[in-house]
Amino acid sequence: MPDTPLRAVIVDDEAPARSLLREFLSANTGIEIVAECANGFEAVKRIGELEPDVVFLDVQMPKLDGFEVLELIGAGPVVVFCTAYDEFALRAFEVHAVDYLLKPFGRERLAAALARVRERLAARAGGTPPASPGARADAATAGASVAVALASAARGPGRHAERVIVRDGSQVHVIPVARVDYIEAQDDYVAIHAEGKSWLKQQPLAELAATLDPDRFVRVHRSYVLNLDRIERLEPYAKDSRVAVLADGREVPVSRSGYQRLRELMGG
Repeated sequence: MPDTPLRAVIVDDEAPARSLLREFLSANTGIEIVAECANGFEAVKRIGELEPDVVFLDVQMPKLDGFEVLELIGAGPVVVFCTAYDEFALRAFEVHAVDYLLKPFGRERLAAALARVRERLAARAGGTPPASPGARADAATAGASVAVALASAARGPGRHAERVIVRDGSQVHVIPVARVDYIEAQDDYVAIHAEGKSWLKQQPLAELAATLDPDRFVRVHRSYVLNLDRIERLEPYAKDSRVAVLADGREVPVSRSGYQRLRELMGG
């Protein structure tokens, strides 16, 4: 594979940054730029269509940031982050990413990143049999978990997710957490209920709940996380259990431990 050009996608919302990276990469005969994307939505679509070898992914972008793009594309292309983040976040990148380019970067630093990309791709191709559909699904889930961990590390302590990203085929839904009523575990998925609509996302309930503000979203049951602002009243249901009745009349089961957490947060 050393003579095979790497198929690359550039993702950055700033045109000058894309232009500079394109110039640097075009000077390398071992690179074929197959797409340039100015936002995360376009990136998710094009990466799915083109299946590139490597993605040069900006981190700080509006609408969908680099972490959210990484979560949606899962395992697949090798990712090199392009970032202006500080050393705190870079420690997380070093663990999970093939490499990162700290803006502004030069040709030599890019060459080092490309060498690491080729090493990773060679290791993948080194006699490894094609993955089964189940193995590919597991890898994609693992990739999404890495993205969630990276996003949490970059946010830093005391900061919580402001939106939830859901991929539905070729569509990407961005759901502000302020609009979420409750989240329900459904086997390997969670159902996110907001404003009378529901979306399925392949993610463990505990993992998603860990990204949310614990003073606002409460694990009221092993299968439910509830937005405190949506509770109209609590009613007895059975021995040691209750239901939370929401403003629109929907009911969410509340376990004994969940009730204790609600009482602590609601001061009752």
